[in-house]
Amino acid sequence: MLHSSSTSDPEGDDTQDLQDFITELYQHPDRQAVASEIEVLQSIYGENAIRVWTPSTSNGDGSGTSTAADSPTVRYTLNLSLPSYDMVFVKLLVSLPATYPVSSPPQLQLLSRYLGAFGADSNLFGSILRTFISICGVEFTPDTVCVFDGVQNVLERCNAWYEDRLNEDKVKELVRGDEKEKEVDSRNDVKSKSSAEPANLQLKPENEITSEIQFFVAEPIVDRKSSFIGRACRISDPSEVPQIIAHLMSDRRIARAAHPVINAWRCQVKNVLHQDNDDDGETAAGGRLAHLLQILEVNNVLVVVTRYFGGIHLGPDRFKHINQAARNALELGGFLDGDDRMPRTSRGKRH
Repeated sequence: MLHSSSTSDPEGDDTQDLQDFITELYQHPDRQAVASEIEVLQSIYGENAIRVWTPSTSNGDGSGTSTAADSPTVRYTLNLSLPSYDMVFVKLLVSLPATYPVSSPPQLQLLSRYLGAFGADSNLFGSILRTFISICGVEFTPDTVCVFDGVQNVLERCNAWYEDRLNEDKVKELVRGDEKEKEVDSRNDVKSKSSAEPANLQLKPENEITSEIQFFVAEPIVDRKSSFIGRACRISDPSEVPQIIAHLMSDRRIARAAHPVINAWRCQVKNVLHQDNDDDGETAAGGRLAHLLQILEVNNVLVVVTRYFGGIHLGPDRFKHINQAARNALELGGFLDGDDRMPRTSRGKRH
């Protein structure tokens, strides 16, 4: 459920009562659709979610003679919480040109500099500005009010962006924890020939590694011409990972993909759980795979997703497909049953 905040903003919110503002809009025949839409938004998001916005006055004494409703462009702010995080708020500026909704779309702008503890980046600001002109946004239809559709689209994207930041933080914490555990293990292992590099982490010959590996390859997931193929294999030592990745990249069919080897892995060596991930150019995708392995509690496994880009941007849907492709491969290999030696025979193949 969406929540609103009544905190005023000193950088531009006007004290003009919203109901007076709506009444003024109704007095302009070409603004009645806008007034009606604001009333609908108020009923959906709550009375305190919307605030009138006016540009700074140009008079030297700080006074102005026109109201917000008289301005060619109507502006107001929305202060809303993220769909999955009630205490994380997003503040948006809605700008409606004089020709909205007859022939021009609205414009949405992110005013929040932070979402929770994370500073909003330029990509997020830009994507919100392009809400009504981007393939990942909302299509504008003349003579149709559409602020609600645009705002919901923005909230979903902000929610996904915020989750990405949380996942990245969790992965960093796990890596830091692993590094501390490795340091302790190294100090305690006084009988080891080399404390800097335990014997069980020594590299094996590449041909020995790849000949022992059995890949479980899930059926491709296809969406708007993009394809996602998940692969999973059992590993017994972290040193195997770079050689397996190199082996996959030697396959031209894999190497020519837009993102050939998005991957994550977990491997138990003695009492230490090693893990890492790689986005392979698909920002935050590796962290999502790492989170998937963590919540599934799957160890001694490397999962790799190959994405072939079909020319159409999928937005947040691409992360859903990446995770599903990985899960399908894990299921195919029997890793989700707690027995990675008993692969299933459905939804893919092994080689």
